[in-house]
Amino acid sequence: MQNIESEAVTGSRTLFDQQIRMKVFTLFLVSGLIGLYAQDDLSARVKQLSAKGEKIADILCDKEKLPSGGGNLEEVIEKVKLSQACPALSKSKLEAVASYVMVGNNSVKKAQISVPADAKCPVCGMFVSKYPKWSAQMIHSGKVYHFDGVKDMMKYYIFDGNFPYDRTKITQIAVSDYYSLEMVDAKEAFYVLDSDVFGPMGRELIPFKHKKSAETFMAEHNGKAIIRFSDITDDMLMKLDGL
Repeated sequence: MQNIESEAVTGSRTLFDQQIRMKVFTLFLVSGLIGLYAQDDLSARVKQLSAKGEKIADILCDKEKLPSGGGNLEEVIEKVKLSQACPALSKSKLEAVASYVMVGNNSVKKAQISVPADAKCPVCGMFVSKYPKWSAQMIHSGKVYHFDGVKDMMKYYIFDGNFPYDRTKITQIAVSDYYSLEMVDAKEAFYVLDSDVFGPMGRELIPFKHKKSAETFMAEHNGKAIIRFSDITDDMLMKLDGL
């Protein structure tokens, strides 16, 4: 009789344990599904907020001055404020722009001019890699030439008596946008002439991808004019050097 009662108790405990394990498993499964749906919902909200932020940035901000998206939302919000890329924004608009910076603005890395460590400017002889913010480059006859600023690059391009080579074999002329460092076709860029910001070789032609960025920079740094590639002359270059 005792053996029968013991077996009955053991069977009841085993059944009870199985029921508990089943309930725990069910709770775990439900929690996981809830978390998955919550993540999907969060992802959708972030994308929606980023899309709103992109519209705000297009209308109100200088997108070339927006910062990189590294860090959490609060950190990126502070970066946006410090960049002064936007006017004073409400909290909701600021969060939207910061979300755009984190999600949308940095989804594609902008191409930049890559400068070898041993590359020297063919005009002044400086190591260009020391000044990546100012780098410009030209490719002709299959060879890449690096310059420590637009001014020296334009000397190499214009002063054919000093730098004789076949200019019909130039396949690329590129400059670095002052704010984003993005590589820009030199003939498409906008240049601020003779501002109070000096490059490695002194007074400079400072390049921008967008005219609005050039206008902002010129207003802030006492630039003399905004010009295009075809406007640059030998006389202009000599005056930048005080000649």
